[in-house]
Amino acid sequence: DTISIRIGAGAGYAGDRIPPALELAQHGQLDYLVFECLAERTIALAQLERRQHPDKGFDPLLADRMRAVLPVCMAQDTRIISNMGAANPLQAGHEVLRVARALGLQGVKVAVVQGDDVLARLLSDGLDLPLIDSDAPVASLKGQLISANAYLGADALLPALQTNAQVILCGRVADPTEPAQAGFVPRDDRHGVGMLGIECIANLGQADAAIGGQMT
Repeated sequence: DTISIRIGAGAGYAGDRIPPALELAQHGQLDYLVFECLAERTIALAQLERRQHPDKGFDPLLADRMRAVLPVCMAQDTRIISNMGAANPLQAGHEVLRVARALGLQGVKVAVVQGDDVLARLLSDGLDLPLIDSDAPVASLKGQLISANAYLGADALLPALQTNAQVILCGRVADPTEPAQAGFVPRDDRHGVGMLGIECIANLGQADAAIGGQMT
């Protein structure tokens, strides 16, 4: 038997429009609504913001997006996955819960995936590593480094996807090479969507002329 899973691309970059995401949530009969909002520049900006405001450092449109789509996603059992956690996924999770309470939504559960921020480890253990574009070591940039993030893969996302959380937030995650794998993830094994990573799900949506997302 053929089992389908429906994934909507709610955003393809940090400043993407919100109304198309709401339209997808309302009419797309989705299993997942994915917001891909993070890039090298945006995570560096988020790290700078977190240095000044420890309770910030996540996507500035997170609350606006959640206010728009969370009620309908909850009503239709559509799970939300996003890298809007940026430099501070934990505080992003608290922000989603604040929005849920303000909207009067009961029982909203949020899973947060951390571990991509490796700047502290790089500064302590990786100063002798060579830079790709020169013979100088990482130590030559000490004092200038803003952000260092690993691309987390499916193994990092899997525990969150196996929970019953309606919203899953992360920071940096890997680009998949075959976003079309989504077509092979069975509906009753929904955590398998973690095999896709985050970034190219939005690209898949654009390739199929879905609302939202952009090609990169």
